Amino acid sequence: MYSLRAMDKILVSACLLGRPVRYDGRAKTLHHGLLKSWQEEGRVVPLCPEVAAGFATPRAPAEIEAGRSGPDILTGNARVLEDGGDDVTAGFRRGAEIALQTARNNGCRFALLTDGSPSCGSTFIYSGAFDGTARTGQGVVAALLSNDGIAVFAEDQIDALAAALATATEGR
Repeated sequence: MYSLRAMDKILVSACLLGRPVRYDGRAKTLHHGLLKSWQEEGRVVPLCPEVAAGFATPRAPAEIEAGRSGPDILTGNARVLEDGGDDVTAGFRRGAEIALQTARNNGCRFALLTDGSPSCGSTFIYSGAFDGTARTGQGVVAALLSNDGIAVFAEDQIDALAAALATATEGR
């Protein structure tokens, strides 16, 4: 067994850990033995980037504008809008920067993020029309972490994350 210092850490969306930080004031708790085990091992670094950036809970729903995704936010070619039309792009960028700094400061090589979120979505986000339609794409945090070489996984990819962790550990 490796010392805690040598363990790969995982940045985890706080809502997956049962914290009521989502836009609707709820959690999206992921009940999984692997996540519990990683918490017990001290691998988990919890963070809600939106709350860290100063957004309230609850807050208005927000989506990346239609046809765009997280990488477009990072290049300044898209916006994150609330359902009332307010532009909250700066706050979402700030949350992504906080997430990246938190991951770096804690030695996180992996992230387990809530899919569908304009911040944390890694395989899908919503359409930008607030109609409940999902589409392929990344949120702002997922895009920034991926750009920095941090392997990002959605909550339904926890087994793939476990495999990646095992591979990283064997490679030492």
